[in-house]
Amino acid sequence: MRSLLLSIICLFFSLLSCNQKKENDVPIQVTVPTKKITESDISKLKFLEYGLDIKTEKAIESWEKYKELEDITAKLKKGDLTFFKDNSEAIKTFLKEFKEKIPDTLNTPSVEARVTALETKLYKLESLANLSTTTKEELSFTIKEFLESLSNLNLQMNKKLEKDSQDSNIQ
Repeated sequence: MRSLLLSIICLFFSLLSCNQKKENDVPIQVTVPTKKITESDISKLKFLEYGLDIKTEKAIESWEKYKELEDITAKLKKGDLTFFKDNSEAIKTFLKEFKEKIPDTLNTPSVEARVTALETKLYKLESLANLSTTTKEELSFTIKEFLESLSNLNLQMNKKLEKDSQDSNIQ
């Protein structure tokens, strides 16, 4: 009898507990991180930026693709990534012409190495700008790398012309 009573009580509690539903009315908030880069984000990037010397500016006056690169970089510094969005053929053509039109006075292995580094960083920036999974931090870091590679190209061109100037003064 006791076991029958105990069984009925267990069955009763089982049936009652199965019918209860626990509901959580806590709303779930999903935050989608934004990868929108602004001008202020880019201005916060810390790197050493080299400009062009007067001699270098004169040497590249006819290098139209460098001027185009400066325009692209100016837009990039304002947070405008439109050049890099779904534009791979134009980027490929731009880089090919950029490398082909290097002025003779600057067409040395050291400058070509900096152009190759710039090309690599530009392709990396293009690929990350087009990925939907890219975080803002990754994109910022890649922009910094691109700007550093351009700065290194400027420095190398300045050094090349400075060395040429020193060599001509010695002779």
